[in-house]
Amino acid sequence: MNNQAQKSREALGARLRGYRKDAGFSSGRAFAAAMNWQESKVSRIENGKQNASEDDIRVWCEKTGREASAGDLVATLRHIDELWSEWRRQLQAGIDQPQKKLVPLYQKTKVFRIWEPNVVWGTLQTGEYAKAIFEAVVRVHGDTGGEDSAVAKRLQRQRYLYEGDRIFNVVLGEQALYSNHGGAEVMRGQLDRLMVVMALPRLSLGIVPRSAPLAVWFGHGFSMFDDKVVRVETESAEMQVTQPGEIEIYMKTFELHRQSAVYGKAARDLIVGAIDHFDRMERENRD
Repeated sequence: MNNQAQKSREALGARLRGYRKDAGFSSGRAFAAAMNWQESKVSRIENGKQNASEDDIRVWCEKTGREASAGDLVATLRHIDELWSEWRRQLQAGIDQPQKKLVPLYQKTKVFRIWEPNVVWGTLQTGEYAKAIFEAVVRVHGDTGGEDSAVAKRLQRQRYLYEGDRIFNVVLGEQALYSNHGGAEVMRGQLDRLMVVMALPRLSLGIVPRSAPLAVWFGHGFSMFDDKVVRVETESAEMQVTQPGEIEIYMKTFELHRQSAVYGKAARDLIVGAIDHFDRMERENRD
C-alpha cells in the first residue's frame, strides 16, 4: 500500500479508537467481546494493519453511538480503496475497464502534466502501438478479454487533444522513442504520429535527451490532472494521489523534468533520429 493510503488507513483507525474510548470501552478486548469479534481484529483495525469493511464501520458506529458518522467514515474507506487498486482486480472485468474509468477525469481536467520516461503516453499512441502495449499487459496479468475495446477507448480519448481549451504538457524520456513495442514498422508509425501532434496548439511536447543533465532521477511515469489528482501505474497496481502535500511533490518533480527537456526543432531532431534507427533495423532484418 502506498504511503498516502497507509496514512489514511491509520487515521481512520485512530478515529475509530476514539469512538470506542468515548463510548466507555477502555480496552480493545472489551469492545471485541461486545462486537463478538476476535480481539486481534479490533487492534489491527485501530492501528491501520487491517482494512475495515463497510459493514464493520457501520456496526462500530452503531455500537459506539456514532451512527451519524457512519456515512462519512464509509466514504473515507472507499477513498482509501481508490488510492491503491490492484490491477488484477480491476482487469477481472476486462482490460478495457481501466480505460473506461478515465473518461470522466479527462472531461473535467483543464491542464494535463504527463511524465513518461520509457513509453509514449497513451493519449498520443497509435492504434498499433496501443495494441502492443495491451498485449504486454496480457502477458503479465493474463487474458481477461476486451483488448480491442481497450485500444478503441484509448484512441477515443485523443479527441480531448482537439476539444475545448485543455492544455497538455507532456514530457517523455528519449528512451520512450526507442522502447520497441510492436516492431520497427509500428514504432515508425508511432514516431510519425509524434511529429504530427507536435503541431497541435495546446500540446507542449518535450523530450529529455539520454545525455541531458538531470535535475532529478527519472523514477516512474505519472499523469497529473490539474492539481487535484495524480495517477501512477506500477506492474501490480494503480495508485491515485489526492493528498495536496504529495501532489506538490509530483508538481515539483514534473517541473524539474521539464528543465531537462528539449522542445521544438531539438525534440523533432531526436524523433527523426529514432525513426532512422528503426529504418535501419528494418533494412537489416530484410537483409
